[in-house]
Amino acid sequence: MSIELNHTIVESPDPDAGAAFLTEVLGLPAPTHFGPFTVVEVAHGLSLDYMAVAEPHPQHYAFLVPDDEFAVIAERLRERGVPTFADPGHRRPGQNTNDGGQGAYFDSPEGHNLEILTRPYGSGG
Repeated sequence: MSIELNHTIVESPDPDAGAAFLTEVLGLPAPTHFGPFTVVEVAHGLSLDYMAVAEPHPQHYAFLVPDDEFAVIAERLRERGVPTFADPGHRRPGQNTNDGGQGAYFDSPEGHNLEILTRPYGSGG
């Protein structure tokens, strides 16, 4: 039996704005709507479904990106004035080189802790 994650809910006071931020920063197709959700197709049938809530509970979402896309995404964040950090606690500004790749953490408009990385954890030996 093969099991795949199909979708997860992302809480947001403004689902359209949150989904637009993510698609613009990551360079994904524009969000769509399904019922009460604003849907971001991430990859291979996986979606993040933004749902309206008054007070979102911050979560962590990590995105594995190709090496050549990392710099493009980092530049989009700089253009928007979104600070990036080398650690999940946002104590060290900038980026990291964990596992021989690149990584950065940043906040979404809702306060979710987002991460882009070019190598999965533990893959660098």
